[in-house]
Order: sequence, then structure tokens, then C-alpha cells
Amino acid sequence: MSIVATYFFSICLSQKISKEQYIQTYKDFAIREMKRMGIPASITLAQGLLETESGNSDLVKRSNNHFGIKCKSSWTAEGVSHDDDAPGECFRSYKDAEGSYRDHSNYLRGSDRYAFLFQLDPRDYRGWAYGLKKAGYATNPRYPEILIKNIEDNNLQQYTLSAVNDVPIFNASRYKDDPAEEKEIKKIIKNTSPGEDKILITTVAEHKITINGSMAIFAAKGRSLLAIATENNINLEKLLEFNDRQNDGLLEKDQNIFLEKKSREGASDFYMVAQNESLYDVAQKNGIRLQSLLEYNNINEDDRIYTGTRLYLRPPAKTGNASAVKLSEPVAQQEKTAELKTHEVQPKEGLYTISKKYGITVQQLKEWNNLEGDDLKIGQQLIISK
Repeated sequence: MSIVATYFFSICLSQKISKEQYIQTYKDFAIREMKRMGIPASITLAQGLLETESGNSDLVKRSNNHFGIKCKSSWTAEGVSHDDDAPGECFRSYKDAEGSYRDHSNYLRGSDRYAFLFQLDPRDYRGWAYGLKKAGYATNPRYPEILIKNIEDNNLQQYTLSAVNDVPIFNASRYKDDPAEEKEIKKIIKNTSPGEDKILITTVAEHKITINGSMAIFAAKGRSLLAIATENNINLEKLLEFNDRQNDGLLEKDQNIFLEKKSREGASDFYMVAQNESLYDVAQKNGIRLQSLLEYNNINEDDRIYTGTRLYLRPPAKTGNASAVKLSEPVAQQEKTAELKTHEVQPKEGLYTISKKYGITVQQLKEWNNLEGDDLKIGQQLIISK
């Protein structure tokens, strides 16, 4: 358990903590578990907020149980007695909060009744919220609405987005909710060779997801396009066409592979190019046809683009600009054509506060400013308008 988490748990025994304190204390556990087991970090934190009354419930203070998981017959570790649906029910007890977060992930992954949730896009927090209720996680009829409100009011989705490309896939039947069995799992992983380890745990997910309205998978480096086409019952030539590719071959890096035609327009007006991204990368990341991207920006496929370049994802006329701008140059040069609106970061301001102030999303702020994390510096200039 981290020093910060230990500190906050100790003070919550004697005084009430806020939602913000709970989120900041445990968000790293939620992100880590998303990368380990695949439960969206936003859902994990929203459940923790609800089940622990933001870290202030009697149960969590006595047991470190952040998710209201009851003992059941498979639980062989310690438990505490707590009144819930019936008086004196047995609830699982943990040495620390980290143990509770890990067991929560194992519990969902190892149960057949929750298996359908892992077919959802991890960014689909609404689907997860209603799915948990459907699977019987809670008896409260308003359970999904409460989770969704927690996520949207506290911008918990930002933590899911920070880990979405690291969601694993593996043999869920190996992951049970008994601590003794979990130790056996660790032993299996430790004793496998590097090649075998990749069979058990893969670093990228190939669940079907929707990007800008088109079905896709996130495929790992080294995957064969022919194999992807065969597995998804798609003609190879069609798959190549959907992904703006001329030839079959092995993927040179992890990337989105579309199983149907991409849209001609992006979900947002423009995109800020990240480090080492090509025009093809931008098209795949945003689910837009490469030819459309080239046309909107009056550029060629072999043109050089720089980190921070703004690329239109829609026809310039629709973004409020009279004509397209040559974008194979740094943002500083583009500002001669289109002036940017910026915001200077003030003390105690975060991405969520700034996004609310200007009526935009945290994700837009990150994309427009090429931010990889959530940390801001006082005085930092942020682009807050397209």
C-alpha cells in the first residue's frame, strides 16, 4: 500500500474525507488494475466511491473492503460481520486497500456471470454500469445511475482513457477469487518462458471496439493481416481497403485495424499530432479515411508533419475556416493563419476544472495540447479552443 494511501486511510478513521481525496488516493490502484485485469478505472473508482461512502463507511474502516464483496464459500481469508441485506453478513477483510482493489478485479474477471462485460469497449462506462446491475452485482435499482453520476461529476473517465491502450487479454478461468489460487497464478506466470508468458497475458486487447462509428480491433505488433481477415470472416482485399493499405504483411507496431469502412469525417474538428505519429497513424487513431485527411489539409501522404501540427478531421468549411491550411509545418507557423485561444494555468487548477470553465472535455484539452498525463504547471499556456 502506498504511503499516501496509508496516510489517508489512517486519517479517515478519525475524520471524514472528501470524494476528491478518495479519488486522488486510490486512482493509481484503479489504473493499475485496469492494466492488469481490464476493468475500466472509471467504473472501479465509481464503485469504490459508492460502496465506501467516499472512504467513510464503517465497513471500509473495519475491513479495507472498498467494494462490498461478501465472503461466500470460496473465500478462505479473514472476514468481518456487517449488516447489509441481512443482519451480521460476512464481508471480506483485507490487509490494505490495494488488496481490496486486486480482489475486486479477480472477482469480476473470474466469474462467468460478468464475462460479457469484458466484450464491451472499456471506454463504455454506461454499458459497464448497467451490465454490473444486470449481472447482479448490487440490489439497488439505481445502481447504474449512481455509478454514471459519480463518473461524470468527477471526470473519472480520464483515468480509463489513460490506460485504455494497455488493457490485457488472458485466460479468465485461471483467475479466481480465492487468495490461495491467486498465489498459484503468480507461480504459473513466474515459471513460464517469455514466449509462454505472452500466451497467458497479452499486452493489447483484440476485443472489438467502435472508433468514430466504425468497428475495429486493437491489434498487436507482429499480427498478420491475413490472419485478422480470416478470423473475422473478411476478404483480405477488403480489409486492406478498410485500413488504407496496399499490401498484406505483419504489423510493424500496435495499432487499430478496422473491420469495416472508416468514416470520411472525424468525431472532432481537428487533431494535434503526437510525437512520432505519421499521417497514417492519425487516420487510424481517429477512424477517418486517409484520403479524406489528406484532402481536408491540402497535403500529400509523403509530406512531413511535426509534433503539435493541427490536422483537420473534417472539411475546413465545417470547422469555420474559409479554406484549408497547409499543415506540414509547426503550430507556430500555423498561428500566422489562425490565432489560438489559450488559458494560463492558475494555482490549484486541474484539467477537469479548466475543461468545465470553457465547456470542453478533458480529452480535447489533452489532444489539443499534446498532453500525456494529468499534471499541469502554474503559468502553463493551454489551448482551449479549436
